Amino acid sequence: MLLARGARRIAFALMAFALFCCTGGRAQAALLLEQPYGVYGDVNPTGHSAVYLERVCTVTPVRLRRCRPGELGSVIARYEGIDGYDWVAMPLIPYLYSVENAADVPLRVNRDQVRRMRERYREAHLHPLGLDKSGGSWVPDGWTQLVGVAYDRRIYALRFHSTPEQDDALIAQLNSEPNRTHFHMLTSNCADFARSILDIYFPHTFRRSFFPDVGITTPKQLADKLGRYARKHPETELKVFEIPQVPGYRRNSHANKNVAESFVTTAYAIPITLINPYITGGLFVDYMTQGRYQLIPKHPEIVQPDNLVALTERASSTENAGSAGEQAPGAVAGSLDETQTATGTNTGLREIKAMQ
Repeated sequence: MLLARGARRIAFALMAFALFCCTGGRAQAALLLEQPYGVYGDVNPTGHSAVYLERVCTVTPVRLRRCRPGELGSVIARYEGIDGYDWVAMPLIPYLYSVENAADVPLRVNRDQVRRMRERYREAHLHPLGLDKSGGSWVPDGWTQLVGVAYDRRIYALRFHSTPEQDDALIAQLNSEPNRTHFHMLTSNCADFARSILDIYFPHTFRRSFFPDVGITTPKQLADKLGRYARKHPETELKVFEIPQVPGYRRNSHANKNVAESFVTTAYAIPITLINPYITGGLFVDYMTQGRYQLIPKHPEIVQPDNLVALTERASSTENAGSAGEQAPGAVAGSLDETQTATGTNTGLREIKAMQ
């Protein structure tokens, strides 16, 4: 009897150890679907793509390493006008809010506040590396794309699981390859770079396709492909989060559009139809048959500066809450006001900082 009890205890301990090892080896990553904004966003409403990785941090913004305990990971993306570099990696909080501590993020900002926060971070972290230079690019002040992104636009994070081996493969590949820009709007844009990263995590899945978007990779198309893959592979455990735009600096960003949608749902349709109505017809068919994506759930979980850990929490602690929210949308923070009310003291502190 004692032997049987001892055997059961040993078996239980081995099972617990195996479970710990399996879950401890998994981290989170996310495709960031960033909405277009401003005049350029009206002309080109496709938006921006980036990739967040919990386990990947930076030696410098152009060299990667494994994260240490307590670090929140980094965001990696292709940019134009960053001293000739093809990609840059930034810690999560500075990337979103231009500061290094979540407690310093104001609830509301104006143009001068955003400029001062960006300038402080630039002087401390970007200027010594020359990342505030255009590198011959036609894009002025490209470095502003690296810091305070949430002041410009709303972001959706499509979170999925990653393994240590996948993260190490990404670090080794990006650290070993020449990091010199070959940006091209049609063939080598930000979504193409995000697609190349996703291909490390999901080999032979995210390939360029002619339909939709006439062969151009767009952020919306990439997010749709990730969603389609996750529906066929439930182990991906895809979950969508919303990172709200911090109000006050710019008017609200607007929804991402793909290429066909951009042409047939905006004023572009008029001159194209006058030149060649068949082109307009082809774009409309492309949009109706291939480009009408249903990407974002009605009530995604909202991530604020003081709960960014939601992007990194394991499925065992968060997915149940997410499932409950999908069954009863009212239980999930469906608006910025509801979430701000729930944050209590931290919200009040940020309000004070915003007034200073």
